[in-house]
Amino acid sequence: QVQLVESGGGLVQAGGSLRLSCAASVRTFNNYYMGWFRQTPGKEREFVATIARTGGGIFYADSVKGRFTISRDNARTLYLQMNNLKPEDTGVYYCAASGDYQRTTRFGYEYWGQGTQVTVSS
Repeated sequence: QVQLVESGGGLVQAGGSLRLSCAASVRTFNNYYMGWFRQTPGKEREFVATIARTGGGIFYADSVKGRFTISRDNARTLYLQMNNLKPEDTGVYYCAASGDYQRTTRFGYEYWGQGTQVTVSS
């Protein structure tokens, strides 16, 4: 069982930055592909970024390329550095873990955090 806890969300003005963190409870953190997703009311949870087990194999949604950076460390933490934030980045951000394949959709990720709210004002 993997428990994921996100933190770092908040209210920021457009053009500002936030850094999200996701702490994983599992010792075998490096066995999991990790991803960030976001969701707004009435919409499906959408892919933001993913990173492979070793820290390579990074992919981003087109909407965040050049502004967001996903990373992970040996302390079992996943990060999402978000720069030049836009109002359309507002949503609840979730981290997720997949034990078998790296995915750019929400389907197949076995473990999810509870989410952290990001609000970007114009």
